[in-house]
Amino acid sequence: MVCHKPSEDVRRFVIKPNLCYYWDHSTGETTDPRLVSSVIDYIREKWCKSAEIAVVESDASAMKAKHAFQMLGYEELAEEKSVDLVNLSEEETCEQDVVVGKHKFSLPLSRSVLDADFLINVPKMKVGPFAGGQCLHITCSLKNLFGCISKPRKVEYHSRLPEVIVGVNKLVRPSLTVVDGIVALGKRPVRLGIVIAGTDNLAVDFVAANVMGYDPWKVGYLRLAAEENIGDVMDVIVVGENLENIRRLFPRRNRFVFKTVWGAQLSLLRLYTKISGDVVPSVLE
Repeated sequence: MVCHKPSEDVRRFVIKPNLCYYWDHSTGETTDPRLVSSVIDYIREKWCKSAEIAVVESDASAMKAKHAFQMLGYEELAEEKSVDLVNLSEEETCEQDVVVGKHKFSLPLSRSVLDADFLINVPKMKVGPFAGGQCLHITCSLKNLFGCISKPRKVEYHSRLPEVIVGVNKLVRPSLTVVDGIVALGKRPVRLGIVIAGTDNLAVDFVAANVMGYDPWKVGYLRLAAEENIGDVMDVIVVGENLENIRRLFPRRNRFVFKTVWGAQLSLLRLYTKISGDVVPSVLE
């Protein structure tokens, strides 16, 4: 998959890493700022020296973007590279209607994302929680755009997570996806030392699923995304490393244990937000 140089009138680049919580990138949970730094350098050296670049993230049910930017090295990166850090939850938002299957719903999205000239998705390769009762799913390209939803308490979407993930990917289409597989996360963090890149978000996820040892057609929201024509997964050509060699290195999770632990975490999170009315423990304020 080849990403051609953007047209000359493209000036505003938006980069969306995965900063789901305050875990360092070495845990396999969040995007390595060094990879984002390399993406910024590539934009300015190969595409547009005068590019306006913003790194964006939104608040989550138990995380505030301002803390994540500070704790995970992104404030330092922004200062070094002269780029903006944007909290999508504090931006002007617009309710966008979308239809997935037979269901129509709306999602609040920031203008910074909707109006981007060139959106670059920089997710982390990891195994994520269960999606609405579906089988264990990967957290990679499509799931990372779930973080573009400006509403902080995204835990409210978890009961229909596959539809919401597919919905946001219908509304937000990245021009390029660059997956951080330097340190990936399965049963435990593992140093794979790879980067997967492509221009088709869904195709990239199908490749990532195979790397992690999962059949992408058995991942609920990936199958739904294919049915909704989010991308083309029939003619994917993989160049570079041998996937089988990498797959042997990936430590797969036990589905039952992970489902039990994740269910307990979600229950505690819902209880906390209901009692406190907050999205982050007050000790971090």
